[in-house]
Amino acid sequence: MLLVPQFTILYVANPARSALFYRELFGHPPVEESPTFVMFVFESGARLALWSSATVEPAVTQSAGAMELAFPLPDNASVDTEFAKWQARGLTILQQPTKMEFGYTGMALDPDGHRLRLYCPAPELG
Repeated sequence: MLLVPQFTILYVANPARSALFYRELFGHPPVEESPTFVMFVFESGARLALWSSATVEPAVTQSAGAMELAFPLPDNASVDTEFAKWQARGLTILQQPTKMEFGYTGMALDPDGHRLRLYCPAPELG
């Protein structure tokens, strides 16, 4: 059996604050929301959950920033457009849009320090 991950969980300090951030980022509300857990479900079937780091069992031993959520876009102009929206919203910017080996990309942080990457794959990789 081939295991294919389709459910990502981010540990967050304040699920309500993070839910608002991602609701605005995705343009739609979560399907589940409680004081300690929030879940978004996408048309693709993928799910993103936000779980209170204070209530995760077993306890969390790592901090944010060691992984990233990557958002593919169809072209470089789309990366620039979405990135400008992130800047206008005041996201912390780690990397301005730039060309890298794998494509055109820029990176920002969510309120807990999780990395968010916009990218357009290089033509030979797309």
